[in-house]
Amino acid sequence: MVTLTHIGSVPSEVRNAFLFFSVLEFAVGILVNAFIFLVNFRDLVRRQSLSHCDLVLLSLSLTQLVLHGLLLLKAIQLTHFQRLRDPLSFSYQTIIVFWMIVNQASLWFATCLSLLYCSKIVRFSHAFLLRAASWISRKIPQMLLSAVVLSCVCTLLCLWDFFSGSHFSAVTRLLTNNSTELNLNIAKLSVFHSFLFCCLASVPSFLLFLVSSGVLVFSLGRHVRMMRAKTRGSRDPSLEAHTRALRSLVSFFCLYVLSLCAALFSIPLLMLWRSKAGVMVCVGIMAACPSGHAVILISGNAKLRRAVDTILLWAQSSLRVRVDHKTDPRMPGLC
Repeated sequence: MVTLTHIGSVPSEVRNAFLFFSVLEFAVGILVNAFIFLVNFRDLVRRQSLSHCDLVLLSLSLTQLVLHGLLLLKAIQLTHFQRLRDPLSFSYQTIIVFWMIVNQASLWFATCLSLLYCSKIVRFSHAFLLRAASWISRKIPQMLLSAVVLSCVCTLLCLWDFFSGSHFSAVTRLLTNNSTELNLNIAKLSVFHSFLFCCLASVPSFLLFLVSSGVLVFSLGRHVRMMRAKTRGSRDPSLEAHTRALRSLVSFFCLYVLSLCAALFSIPLLMLWRSKAGVMVCVGIMAACPSGHAVILISGNAKLRRAVDTILLWAQSSLRVRVDHKTDPRMPGLC
């Protein structure tokens, strides 16, 4: 008879350190993504016109905020509520599925950003490509709305698949007289099926992202070859725009693939090898990816950089006034 092994327990020091770093990553992620969201949302409240890039960044930062909240819930679930005999609890499966759904929406918005960069920066020579780029640059709000609708449709399909699989697992448990090993195997199949289903739903947006990013890479190579004939010391704004756009897109691609691989690897770590410490490492990687991409977005966006400079100047002036107030003996006391 096959016995069910327990999840490898971790020392309380490791668990507390993981929770501390999870809260720290959550705070950093909330800070940088909330900054992107609030800077653009403030202009929206003031009824100032938002550029298409600002609209995409507003949507992308909102999904990243939700991702950080889900990952914090996952960290708390691992450290406080994950039972030894129930490695695939329904709450843990639900967090994984919702993370996949929100991550899928984030990919759609990143695809819109990639298409926008491609239409604004790349200089096409073919008439059809010129018309297509002009159409994309004018239809970004409609594309964002389509991304929201497609994300909602994928959400409904993923949730239907997940909850129908959970219902099937519950019925099977009743028919098999609560066999622990069989129930765990059914849960494994259900989670893997839901995970793969969500991954397949992300294929169209992922292909669009790769194609538009590939066009940017090809355009940058062509532009660099053209610049070799010019003076080396000359500054080319088009080259800088290419570089910033590619830095943003390549970083998102690398971080997205890294977080997806970490999420995929965390499932067999928990179900097969019962390594809670390994799952904690995967969750830490998943939480670091949205924060890193938000920092790169801020560094590559002129509006966001100006907002950062304004905040830093305000903080420096406030600190200088406070220091002058403390060091000046002529300043009257409050009491």
